Amino acid sequence: MLADDPGVELIVADIDQARAADVAAGIGATARPTDSAVAAADALVIAAGTEAHPALIRAGVARGIPVFCEKPLALDLGESYRLVDEVEAAGIAFQLGFQRRFDTAYLEARRMVVNGDLGTVYLVRMTANDHTPPPEEYLPTSGKVFRDLSIHDFDALRWVTGEEVEMVYADGDVRGFEMFARHDDVDTVVALLRLRSGVLGVLSGGRHNPRGYDIRMELVGSRDAVAVGLSDRTPIRPLDADGLLMRDGWDSFLDRFEQAYRDELRHFVGVAAGHEASGCTARDGLEAMRIAEAAARSLAERRPVALAEISAEGAGGGGTMHARAR
Repeated sequence: MLADDPGVELIVADIDQARAADVAAGIGATARPTDSAVAAADALVIAAGTEAHPALIRAGVARGIPVFCEKPLALDLGESYRLVDEVEAAGIAFQLGFQRRFDTAYLEARRMVVNGDLGTVYLVRMTANDHTPPPEEYLPTSGKVFRDLSIHDFDALRWVTGEEVEMVYADGDVRGFEMFARHDDVDTVVALLRLRSGVLGVLSGGRHNPRGYDIRMELVGSRDAVAVGLSDRTPIRPLDADGLLMRDGWDSFLDRFEQAYRDELRHFVGVAAGHEASGCTARDGLEAMRIAEAAARSLAERRPVALAEISAEGAGGGGTMHARAR
């Protein structure tokens, strides 16, 4: 999308300079080493691996330029707190990449909550299943399932309802892929979330759905009940005689949310130009990370965890997310 915008001149940088040169050539951009690219940029878009996010965010902060960064801010909870403080102190325009905020169905669900079309919201049900698991070499730096996969649902829950999560109880197990156990992770999870007003959220999902990529949100209220992600592309086979006829399901987040990604970056161009407010702030990213940390702690300690327990002080030196695998 950025390459298609006549008002944007792209500079591509990557630790693999040959790859950066190939990408740049394919989209009519310029390739430079990272330090040179940041020094020349008027705005910074970070799509590197998560371990590189903190240094690149700080490079943008040091230059005082607008920054877009794919989620999450960092793998470490304590580092996430520090980055939020630094971004806010610098006063730069900053947008974190939670693309569901730009999906038309999620936008409509949020509108219905805000406008009262759903009435009193009783329950939010979320399903999140990858089509196929990631490669094992990805797992050591993934942040584990709650920070890598479920964090999108945690952000969407906050954003659609406009409420904060108060309590999390989570469980999980290795049901299909032993490589997750080797990395102290799980491939299948559930979580019960209580929001401050009493709304209940239920999340289930994991790393494998043989029929496709399945991301859904259902909201039940006193005036209406609606679903996001329920269509003939939903990768599940109805057994009812009059069930929906399903065609090929979504393969991955790239095809399911292609337009949302485009709209998200289009919005950031407006943010960088000073025409738009950020669609997802650094602090929004921190709050989603706090929920992920609470879920991970709940899984590890087999107890409900209050979000009040998840603080900068509680993050300690590493804020490491623990998970239990049987």
